Amino acid sequence: MIRYIEGKLLKKEEDRVVILANGVGYEILLPAIVRKTIQPRKAGEDGEVVKFYIHYHQTERQPKPTLIGFNYETEKEFFEKFITVEDIGPLTAVKALVQPIPKIAKAIEERDSKTLESLKGVGRRTADKIIATLQGKVGKFALMREDQIPIEVEVVDFKRQVEEVLVRDLGHKMGEAQKLVYEAMLRNPNISTPEELFEEVYRGQKGASS
Repeated sequence: MIRYIEGKLLKKEEDRVVILANGVGYEILLPAIVRKTIQPRKAGEDGEVVKFYIHYHQTERQPKPTLIGFNYETEKEFFEKFITVEDIGPLTAVKALVQPIPKIAKAIEERDSKTLESLKGVGRRTADKIIATLQGKVGKFALMREDQIPIEVEVVDFKRQVEEVLVRDLGHKMGEAQKLVYEAMLRNPNISTPEELFEEVYRGQKGASS
């Protein structure tokens, strides 16, 4: 299975690129949020070196492999949660991701179906399915600053892990991150995983801003 590709940009089309890596040209579908980060090639220029984290899709009904590329592993992580929703397959999700991921995640957490309906190919019924499936599971992504992309941080203490992600990857200062985590644990001392803690931090921020 292909999980990562790095190579020269040979061709950029409306919804995909062709990347030359080790003498092989790979066709990679890109959501709009990724496509807009790829600069067009100028005549006579060699292809720039690009790299993508890959979601590899192949099924019995669709034996031809489809590669879907992301600039960051966290984008891929959100995508893979998104396609767990009934009626949203990988190809539908590629077309739908036209809004920043934190905006989509916030809409899910806040049951904002109108924002979700602004995604390409998502109607009211599908928006309701997205909320029913993912609400309470994507608070981590709603915390993303749009100019910051989270990366994986491996820390044994899950509270410290959340603080590290808030600071290094989501754009918060350490003092602020520690305060958010401390207050979240006071509200719910039964939290035992990073995912639960991210959700409680998000709920706390939402309550403070309302």
